[in-house]
Amino acid sequence: MLFLDHSPDLSPIDLEIYKYVASHLDEVVYMRIRELAKETHSSTASILRFCRKFGCEGFSEFKIKLNLYRKSLTEPVTTHAVDETSFTNFIQRSTEAFYQERIQAAAKLLSEKDLVLFIGTGSSNIIAEYGALYFSSIFSMAFHIEDPINHPVNFFNKSMAKNVCVIALSVSGENEAIINYLNHFITNDSSIISITNSEKSPIAALSDVNIPYYISTERIGDSDITSQVPALYTVEYLAKEVQKQKQDHS
Repeated sequence: MLFLDHSPDLSPIDLEIYKYVASHLDEVVYMRIRELAKETHSSTASILRFCRKFGCEGFSEFKIKLNLYRKSLTEPVTTHAVDETSFTNFIQRSTEAFYQERIQAAAKLLSEKDLVLFIGTGSSNIIAEYGALYFSSIFSMAFHIEDPINHPVNFFNKSMAKNVCVIALSVSGENEAIINYLNHFITNDSSIISITNSEKSPIAALSDVNIPYYISTERIGDSDITSQVPALYTVEYLAKEVQKQKQDHS
């Protein structure tokens, strides 16, 4: 909200001030506090309380931060060209013992389960959906949880849950919706495999097996546009390894 990365608790008066500020950025940065109070039909005291909710000691500090925010909106959005070397380096790392050991451990765990559930949010949700389709040729039951935030998990009793493995996909490994979802499965003794960019994350810590891929992150504003190629590669690699283990034991 404006220059904050969260939404403060705004009263009805605060909301009116916010609406005016958000729609008159170019004017507000040059206004005096009395002028803003007049335009928003409020008081200077209300303006000061509003500023404090945005982490500012006074109206002057608020205007400085607002002006920086205003300028950031007009900055051209640039993206870096695709860095093929990062993909090449990842493929090389996937042949090393660390990655191979994680793949083998995850494949062994999956080979002992009857049901696989894929979950993710944002772009990871697309990979989760693909993963469920890809795994469905190997498992009799592999599903994608489309909406982890609102999808109930109490439809499994404990005996069923023990035969379930959840594969969680998250670049940051810090998504609260995924963490909350995994906690429900953990209490019912389901197994967790996570595919994340780093093993130093909450989701990785909650997992029985974590497969990190370590690729440079990239953002545009609040949007994470980090490549999902390593996650996609890992899903396919893992599926083929599970298939191989099943064939070896048949």
